[in-house]
Amino acid sequence: MSVYTKTGDKGLTSLYTGERVEKNSLRVQTYGAIDEADSALGLARAFAEVEEVREKIFAVQKLLPKLMADFASLNREPTITFGDVKNLETEMDALENSLPPLREFLIPGNSKGGAFLDLARTITRRAERLACELDKSEKIHEADKIFLNRLSDYCFLLMRREDLKI
Repeated sequence: MSVYTKTGDKGLTSLYTGERVEKNSLRVQTYGAIDEADSALGLARAFAEVEEVREKIFAVQKLLPKLMADFASLNREPTITFGDVKNLETEMDALENSLPPLREFLIPGNSKGGAFLDLARTITRRAERLACELDKSEKIHEADKIFLNRLSDYCFLLMRREDLKI
């Protein structure tokens, strides 16, 4: 089987559930932005110096194919659940409690890993904006929207942890 299929040459792509949609549809843009965030997280993991941060990035990366599948599917039960959201919140609470209080705005770039985590945060925010816009015309799963919102905050916390190098 070849890498190229020629099925997208006319500007259409297939969703996971088989429907054909335009490549510039909000649904495709949303899961495309999640894919970009995953790539940025991969860069962050490759450059992170703190083992705990690398492990946490990898754990969340394992969930992103499920999140993309939710956006690339129609009329299907979500694979990201409120349990996944709760698990992420628990991770965030523990991480935030281990960090010193934030007293000023942070400027990305204190470390390569931290800078890539901030890039992942901003890409995730874009994915969330696209998901919110998509939700106006096509109902999306609530857990997916909430997970995206938490994920960007999680990237911020991971950036803080990486930049402290403690």
